[in-house]
Parts: sequence; C-alpha cells; structure tokens
Amino acid sequence: MHSGHLLLEEPIRMVSILEPSKPSFFPAMTKIVGTLGPKSRSVDVISGCLKAGMSVARFDFSWCDPDYHQETLENLKSAVKTTKKLCAVMLDTVGAEMQVVNKSEKSISLQADGQVVLTPDQGQEASSQILPINFDGLAKSMKKGDTIFVGQYLFTGSETTSVWLEVAEVAGHDVVCTIKNSATLTGALFTLHASQIHIDLPTLSEKDKEVIRTWGVKNKIDFLSLSYTRHAEDVRQAREFLSELGDLSQTQIFAKIENVEGLTHFDEILQEADGIILSRGNLGIDLPPEKVFFFQKSALYKCNMAGKAAVLTRVVDSMTDNLRPTRAEATDVANAVLDGSDAILLGAETLRGLYPVETISTVGKICAEAEKVFNQDLYFKKTVKFVGEPMTHLESIASSAVRAAIKVKASIIICFTSSGRAARLIAKYRPTMPVLSVVIPRLETNQLKWNFSGAFQARQSLIVRGLFPMLADPRHPAESTSATSESILKVALDHGKASGVIKSHDRVVVFQKVGDASVVKIIELED
Repeated sequence: MHSGHLLLEEPIRMVSILEPSKPSFFPAMTKIVGTLGPKSRSVDVISGCLKAGMSVARFDFSWCDPDYHQETLENLKSAVKTTKKLCAVMLDTVGAEMQVVNKSEKSISLQADGQVVLTPDQGQEASSQILPINFDGLAKSMKKGDTIFVGQYLFTGSETTSVWLEVAEVAGHDVVCTIKNSATLTGALFTLHASQIHIDLPTLSEKDKEVIRTWGVKNKIDFLSLSYTRHAEDVRQAREFLSELGDLSQTQIFAKIENVEGLTHFDEILQEADGIILSRGNLGIDLPPEKVFFFQKSALYKCNMAGKAAVLTRVVDSMTDNLRPTRAEATDVANAVLDGSDAILLGAETLRGLYPVETISTVGKICAEAEKVFNQDLYFKKTVKFVGEPMTHLESIASSAVRAAIKVKASIIICFTSSGRAARLIAKYRPTMPVLSVVIPRLETNQLKWNFSGAFQARQSLIVRGLFPMLADPRHPAESTSATSESILKVALDHGKASGVIKSHDRVVVFQKVGDASVVKIIELED
C-alpha cells in the first residue's frame, strides 16, 4: 500500500510567511463543505458562510426531521440568490449507526470504575445503570475486553460528553461494561461505536430510503453521503436505488469510510463511488490513533490517482467553541491539502459551533497558504507515472492542458464540458491555477418531456479542488460551430476578468471539443 505522501522537496520560501494573504475571488482551490444546523441556518449566517468560501452544504439526517432541514434549505436558496455564489447540496444518511436511546432526555452521569448495562430492550428508561440501544445483535458480536465508545462527539465536537466502556461480561442479549472515564451524557441520542466489530445493520436503512425518496427527490440533491460504507456492494445498491428516482440518477455517491471494514475494502469501494469521505472521527475510534495518519495519506493518494474527489473531516474541532484553531489543527488542515484533499468537511464547527463563518474563513486561509507550497511538479510526475501508457485520449489531452498552462504561466484554464468528466480530469492533475469549468447543458428527453441537463454537473464540480463552474446558455451547444464557441468563450473570459482572475496580457488555456477531436489552445489576451 503506497502511503502516497507529497513531500516538499524544496525548502519553503520563508518570505511567503510574512506576505499577507491576498483576498481573491477564489479564496482557496480546496473546497469547504459546511454542515448546516442550529447555529448556521439563518439566511444571514448562510450568506456569510457562502462568502467565506463554503461551496457545498451538508444536511445531516442523523438528527432532526425533514421539515427542519427543508426550512434550512429554503434559507440556503435565498442566500445563494443574494450572494450569487453557487452551492451544492449533500444529504448525509444515518446508515448502520448504533445509538443509545434516551427518551426522557435526562442527563446521565457515568462514574469511572462503575458498571453500566447496554440492552436492546428499548422499553427501558436510560439511566446511570442501564443504556437501551437500537441494535439487538450487539451481545452476539462482543466479548470480554472489547472496547465500546458512547458519546455525542459528532454533534458537539467535544470529547467530554463521551465515555469509553470495556466489556466485562455478556449476559444473554445484554452487555455489561466497566466505565473507563467519568462523563455526563446529555440529549436524546448518543452514537455507540464498538471497535472493529461488524454490525449487521443495512447501510441504507428504511428511514434513509424514505428521506431520499421524499426530501432528496424534491430537492434534487447533488451528493449522497453514504454513511458507514463497508463494501462496494453498498455503493452499488445505493446507485440502483437512486437510478429509480428520476433526477437522482445524476446524484453522485460519496462513500463515507468510518471503520476498519470500510478501509479493508477501500480499493473496491473507490472503484464504485464517485468520491470518498474519510470520517476521521469514527476512524479514530476504530483504529489505534497511531495508524490514522497512514490510512489518511494512503486513501487520499488512491483517490488522487483515480481522479475521484476526496473529502476529509474533523480538522478544527476546537473552533466549535473558540475563535482560533489550535496549532495542531492549523497544521492538520495544511497537511490535508498537501496530502491531496479536494475538500474539508466541517461538522460540529458549523452545525452548532459559535463561529461558523469565521471557521470557514480560517480553514480557507490555511488551505490557500498550503496550496502555495504544494509541490505540483512532483505530483504531476507521480500521476503521469501512475496512469502509465498508453493513456486514454481524454486523459492525455487533460494532462497536456495542465502542462501547457504551467509552462506558459496561464492565469486560468477554461474547460468546456457537458458531463463534467473533462473538467474533473484536468483537476486530477492539480493545476496551480483555477479551472473554470463551463458546463454546456445538453437537451435530453425521457419520452414525456424535454429538459436541459447541466445544473447537476455544474454544482458537482463544487467539491473538486481547483474547479469553479459556470453554466453556459443552453442555446449554445457544446460542440457546435466555432462562432457559438467563441461567444461562450467571450462570456467565460468576461467572467474571469470581472472576478479579477484574468488581467490584460494574461495567457489563458482553453480545452474544448471540436467535432470528434479535443483541442487545447493558448490565448494571449490584449488590453
């Protein structure tokens, strides 16, 4: 297994540390996924998040009802209109998650060295002595000495609301545990995680399917985050389910890897999924802490070589309550960029954190600094070597476009695409300049009505590092006469100029299809 690390082979120019970060139209090439919730659902706060650099909004269905999320989404739509910043929508499923059910919502105090019983009998009241759970197969999977983690770290970002348990004995369907640390559990739901144990729960639960069928279809979700993906078959089944739901056949599936089982089958999962989310919160519990970094580097490397988006979670937990990240967290974000992440996913920090906008802004600034020293040359050579020869026609042209753009110091690459595939391939080679992906809508029919595709493809590039979408006028076909292509190109160049990315005398690399051929051209702008 390659660790796939990207070393900075030349020393970092120290001067860059003293240069102020320049604000720009593209705050960073690395994307930021923000989870919307109690502290980030008003139009004002969402507008602030979009301006700060959030390009994907995540709706986590492991808590709260669809009506609540719908209200948040309507506010997101208003914010997109007023800020004129595109944003994609990600639905995050509950998946095979074990939970402690606390119907009364009373606080539960657990004392170190005491004992507590986990029972599948949900009729029991949760207390310091007994915790009812939503899974009746736990006793069959556990043995004396196994560790179990119970807590709310996913919602709070704080480890003080979490407890470690050690299995003392299995008594019928119940599991008797010794409490390893004192903690107070508050709220209605706590996640329960048993280290390295196969949980016989479906990856897409009936509740998940219902939410996707109703909320997902109504809102034409761009991404489905498939929680607790453990096998390639999980992704295939989800894809089959989505394909029957009209527009959702275009929804991309991101496999969320949360445990050792998912890591074991990582290669097959990567082949089936459109992208990967490395859920470091759960992985950090399932893996020994000293192994986490290795799997992170290895998984990101594999995603990069496959040209599939990789998203990393749990980077600035302390910003849930603080205005600045710790030194370790700031370094962690930068390393995620240097390791090859496409996007950083913020959970508790934006969901219920006190500073959602500042968190997005801070993460964006750290990403931008790391991108300045990302060793593009080494990365490019690695990728070309990995892909090998003969390259496919499209891969060859995409890598040539990036090489040309770097050689002529182009300020931007403009890529015309209808499926989004060409733009993603260009982004795979990690150019140092932004890629403006001009999505040309295609006219499609389902025998009943005609409609234009393109909006999905444009929004789905909002999770790929360095890709910035623009939806062209559908009256301009992607592969038509040179006159219409020229007019779209003019619109794209004007957009680049207005946003300050392109100045006069700059060079621009353009990738487009002309008939059956793919063409890369270099344009030098006049005044």
